[in-house]
Amino acid sequence: MGNENLALESGNAGPSPRLGPRLLWGSLPESAEEEEEWWVWALHRSLRSLTPGAAPPPGVPREESRPLHVVMGNEACDLDSMVSALALAFYLAKTTEAEEVFVPVLNIKRSELPLRGDNIFFLQKVHIPESLLIFRDEIDLHALHRAGQLTLLLVDHHVLPRGDAALEDAVAEVLDHRPIEQKRCPPCLVSVELVGSCATLVTERILQGAPEILDWHTAALLHGTIILDCVNMDLKIGKATPKDKKYVEKLEALFPDLPERKDIFESLQKAKFDVSGLTTEQMLRKDQKTITRQGIKVAISAIYMDLEAFLQRSGLIADLHAFCQAHSCDVLVAMTIFFNSHNEPVRQLAVFCPQAALRVTICGVLEHSHSPSLKLTPAPSPHPHLQAYLQGNTQVSRKKLLPLLQDALSALSDSTTVPSGPPAAVDVSGEQVDKELDRAGTPLVPGLSQDEEEPPLPPTPMNSLVDECPLDQGLPKLSAEAIFEKCSQISLSQSASTALSKQ
Repeated sequence: MGNENLALESGNAGPSPRLGPRLLWGSLPESAEEEEEWWVWALHRSLRSLTPGAAPPPGVPREESRPLHVVMGNEACDLDSMVSALALAFYLAKTTEAEEVFVPVLNIKRSELPLRGDNIFFLQKVHIPESLLIFRDEIDLHALHRAGQLTLLLVDHHVLPRGDAALEDAVAEVLDHRPIEQKRCPPCLVSVELVGSCATLVTERILQGAPEILDWHTAALLHGTIILDCVNMDLKIGKATPKDKKYVEKLEALFPDLPERKDIFESLQKAKFDVSGLTTEQMLRKDQKTITRQGIKVAISAIYMDLEAFLQRSGLIADLHAFCQAHSCDVLVAMTIFFNSHNEPVRQLAVFCPQAALRVTICGVLEHSHSPSLKLTPAPSPHPHLQAYLQGNTQVSRKKLLPLLQDALSALSDSTTVPSGPPAAVDVSGEQVDKELDRAGTPLVPGLSQDEEEPPLPPTPMNSLVDECPLDQGLPKLSAEAIFEKCSQISLSQSASTALSKQ
């Protein structure tokens, strides 16, 4: 993998004598033009069944579509899910004798990738261009399934969200490291083992099945992911199991020049919480929950930076207004957390709400809360619609703040003519993060509570119990034909640039 990218095994058809019928990872392209040419071919072969009858790229012969084997992680698309999908697809393509096509699909929209800093960091580290990856909004799995041309291999999850319920009978295999929530019947193969990282199970599959195919780049991805998931194999944290430890050591023995554990862990940890390259809207979406009561919707976003710096962002108030409008939110609560020079957690809070009565009610409840007490101190604010605070009690995480906000909405409904309604609904995806963190055991950082949601290391991501998927808002906007056209244009542009540079 890495610069090797998506390549094709040797064959006698197509624009290069090395191209052939199976989507593989492994052969190093000799030039940028060749790399793009191979990707156009690979993409055509893998996604052709989305547009039956579509004209193939120049030099690619027509042939009957074959089933597509999609290897897909969970809808959080954390590093473990992404790497497990990439590495397992790599292994299956290398070891399957039949002419089958295996495609790793990242289970998020392409526009969501910038929110996952550790994913981007690692892709760049091993030289895998983002342009070569396939995202969930670029492939219509439901159309493939209706056409009888899809099998699904699920990694790092085993329960499909409601929007993907129709794909249940397409699931041929599961490889997961979470407790079983849903049993599957044969012929679906289910491999579930409670280890620290799904990448450990993928590593085991490769080393037991075909260790000779493992290259340095794939090993580096698996090695770094296991170390991140297992908190640098720290026994005090207790996330690493003997099997995680075993396969990290095996990878290090096979590839002695892999990065030092401490170095890769700290780099991935830093990248996970690096928001420097994000827009305000992306920062707010990166780690967001919502609650709703009486038609009032409150968004609560965790922001990994100093509140003072956040409030000084250019065009902030306009961005907050736009965010609330786009997400139909009446109130936006930003909970910031960072660590000072003594590695001590610092928390701050900001409440943005154009409706004065609603803002005053929510701020009043937070200010006067005693169970727990946030110990809020007002801080300077750039706009009357925004109230800022320093939070003296760093033990109060977002999980503990949610009931206070629910009480605030209840207090508002009790003091107005708004009819009573059902209890506040909490966004399911956020609740799943809480459940995962509650399983973590002892506190990860002195001074933070055991259920802390934003420790200084990446939390276990939400899993497939999230009751939503990227297709809930409609089918992909990009057809396979449009993707082919885009890739062809890239290839032609690259060729033209090369020709001009030689003149």
